[in-house]
Amino acid sequence: MRIAVLLADRCQPRKCNMECMKFCPKQRTGVEVFTIGDRGKPIISEPLCVGCGICVHKCPFEAIKIIGLADELKEDLVHQYGENSFRLYRLPVPKKGMVTGILGPNGIGKTTAIKLLSGQEIPNLGRYQDPPTKDELLDHYSGTELHEHLKNVYVNGAVTAMKPQYVDKLPLVHDGVVRELLQRVEQRMTVTDAARRFDLEKVLDRKLDKLSGGELQRVAMAATLMREADIYFIDEPSSYLDIYQRVRIAREVRELSLDRQVVVIEHDLAILDFLADNVYVVYGSEGAYGVFAQPRQVRTAINAYLEGYLPEENIRFRDQPIEFFPSPPRDEWVQVPLLTYSALAQEFDNFRLDVAAGSIKVGESVGIVGPNATGKTTFVKMLAGVLEPPGGEIPERIKVSYKPQYITADFGGTVKDLFLTAAPEMYSSSFFKTEIVHPLAIKPLEEKDVLHLSGGELQRVAIALCLAREADVYLLDEPSAYLDSNQRMNAAKTIRRTMEKRGRSAMVVDHDIYFLDMVSDSMMVFSGDPGRTGHGEGPMPMREGMNRFLQEVDITFRRDNDTYRPRINKPDSRLDREQKSVGEYYYTFKP
Repeated sequence: MRIAVLLADRCQPRKCNMECMKFCPKQRTGVEVFTIGDRGKPIISEPLCVGCGICVHKCPFEAIKIIGLADELKEDLVHQYGENSFRLYRLPVPKKGMVTGILGPNGIGKTTAIKLLSGQEIPNLGRYQDPPTKDELLDHYSGTELHEHLKNVYVNGAVTAMKPQYVDKLPLVHDGVVRELLQRVEQRMTVTDAARRFDLEKVLDRKLDKLSGGELQRVAMAATLMREADIYFIDEPSSYLDIYQRVRIAREVRELSLDRQVVVIEHDLAILDFLADNVYVVYGSEGAYGVFAQPRQVRTAINAYLEGYLPEENIRFRDQPIEFFPSPPRDEWVQVPLLTYSALAQEFDNFRLDVAAGSIKVGESVGIVGPNATGKTTFVKMLAGVLEPPGGEIPERIKVSYKPQYITADFGGTVKDLFLTAAPEMYSSSFFKTEIVHPLAIKPLEEKDVLHLSGGELQRVAIALCLAREADVYLLDEPSAYLDSNQRMNAAKTIRRTMEKRGRSAMVVDHDIYFLDMVSDSMMVFSGDPGRTGHGEGPMPMREGMNRFLQEVDITFRRDNDTYRPRINKPDSRLDREQKSVGEYYYTFKP
């Protein structure tokens, strides 16, 4: 079976010579494999296409995908948006009493799947011109687990609740204060109870457009879990939250699943491992197709995802596995200092930050961890020159490149224009193309308008732009936000490799433990009373930093025996107690 997909957002017929049509062998013999549609963009006839792949390689914008799929998938087509457009094969099935996880790259149908399962959209079985009725759908899936789920939604009127992916859009939906929003959904718990559980007491009377990303995420989770529903769909619950808040949310979700159906999409593998029971791995091609594999126990599913191979289906979806290491990074950093700063202080109306003196070495990547609202972003802004420290001193001779926490698309042009404007020399270098553009998948975005980029695309462009500027120290604030698991690992490797090869240094603020494990040589740890006081120490050796931080949040990690990836220990389990007794919260590894 062969499918042909045209990525409409990449296709630029006014900027090309229709190479796809001119170089198609069958088109040149008079067979109309390609025709021009109403919007001036090509339409590919799948029955006439021979799959030579010439159009794929000739398209200057990488807008065409010709993909061969197993014939068995023909019977599993669930939804197709239109001709030459994305199609989804198979669906996950929620089960009562457990958390069902969904794991896969962005643009591969995860959010589409929960919309189909919740009844927001109706599966068309590929009949996008003549969609089936609900009764036809139930007949089609008769005798399957999916039939029972769809019958529960369509016929029995099961109530569903959904937590959206992009919580920063919440102020556009509700214009009032947090308390008013939560009062609308006061069912399973009261506003007072929800505020206590989700740490919202201080923001109940604040307008939504005045909240930070982490506060919006907790409001969205509270509003979803307060509702009385039969099935809960939770899309990326950990974005913007620190590790303590992520574990706290995960515990709330697990408690919810005891007598209800819960489906969670999550890219933080440590949190997914902690909260999910069964996981569906989704593979495919971004914007082209997605296939839900058979459900697996959470540990097996994550390990298969990291390996990039599904043995039962005999499918390899990644060229090389994502690898972790069984031992911690070296404790001694032998390079010379690049930046040494004195003790720093910063004070606002209701918040004071104190940072101990420290130094950053040449080629070193420093991970910065700590609870939200303890001054991590403030410290980075002081180094970047965005804020002047009233106490302490930062050497002026150091050039910095800064990627802020919240990025906005405020450039009127294409991604290519942005790079040519901001870093023309680096953009044309072979190093930039090989070490940054390729792993971050920037090439397909070059002709897209910056204003039209999605959250994940904008994040990748912002990381690449930060690394493209000439600087001594690169400051990246939460670079993993909106990135899927694959993209997070690639971004971590890209940042670290760039620092090592160019002899520069990086400071990276993030909350994803896997990301920090891959990117960091050493750690800075922030602590304090969130929103009131903050104290930063380091950089310090990786082992010392992670142990100090995790001791603060009372969480221990072990290493998986097969992949060596970090895994959160269940609270008060045997391993949890053993590691706490010896002060090893993160690096304990038992073969």
